[in-house]
Amino acid sequence: MKLSPIINAEDLANLNRENVVIVDAGSGGSAYEKYLEEHIDGALYVDLHNDLAQIPKDAKNGGRHPLPSLEKFAEVLHRLGINQNSHVIVYDNKNASIAGARFWWMLRSAGIEKVQVLNGGIQMAKEKGLPLNSKIVEPKIVDKISLKEWKLPTVAINFIEKHSENPDYLVIDVREKDRYDGKTEPIDDVAGHIPGAINIPFKENLNEDGTFKSPEVLHEKYAQVLKNIPSDKIAVHCGSGVTACHTLLALDYAEFKIPNLYVGSWSEWSRNDKPVARNK
Repeated sequence: MKLSPIINAEDLANLNRENVVIVDAGSGGSAYEKYLEEHIDGALYVDLHNDLAQIPKDAKNGGRHPLPSLEKFAEVLHRLGINQNSHVIVYDNKNASIAGARFWWMLRSAGIEKVQVLNGGIQMAKEKGLPLNSKIVEPKIVDKISLKEWKLPTVAINFIEKHSENPDYLVIDVREKDRYDGKTEPIDDVAGHIPGAINIPFKENLNEDGTFKSPEVLHEKYAQVLKNIPSDKIAVHCGSGVTACHTLLALDYAEFKIPNLYVGSWSEWSRNDKPVARNK
């Protein structure tokens, strides 16, 4: 039976911790300080900007959060005591699990199969009474993994340019509707969206309390959108290739094949003089 990519706090509380690595995937300017103040008992820390991306001098080259090199990510996993046999539980300091979803995608893409994201993040852990503290733990000593390729599919800007307006393909933009419509753009230089892309904000994957909707509800929702388009003809993007992983996680949870991640996303597209669409 396939391991669910989502784990509830109650199940984590009862989990046999042998070979389990819990990781706080922090995001936001004070993420590490928050981790030092309080985290799930036994959790290690991974940083979105320093560990889960390789930030370029100019986001024109790959967007704001390109993937790190395989060698760098292998070092991150070694530092965390993660190998191919580890059971990794990821959470973050936002109940939507955005950075946690990026780490989940990278772990799965590195060939680590037993990876789960904590439903509702640290907020739900608190609500369900999981032990939290400020104790820093030493990671397990493991052999370093050799990574030769990202195993989950990605596409580059030329794929998007070629196929975004082809009805046989599907490009999904998971940003907020106002950003997609071009009414506001708080981060990148240009407002709008990729021509032909459809908008399904990632927050539609969630209940009001920040937990994921059930796999059945998500499956019904996305079945209407994907319309039997093969996964290799679907690309998911956001602003910088982080939040898109949230929807990839939701699709996996709903038992769809994981489609392509366009890592560069809007932050790359909008800086390369590509066509921009806006809604009035």
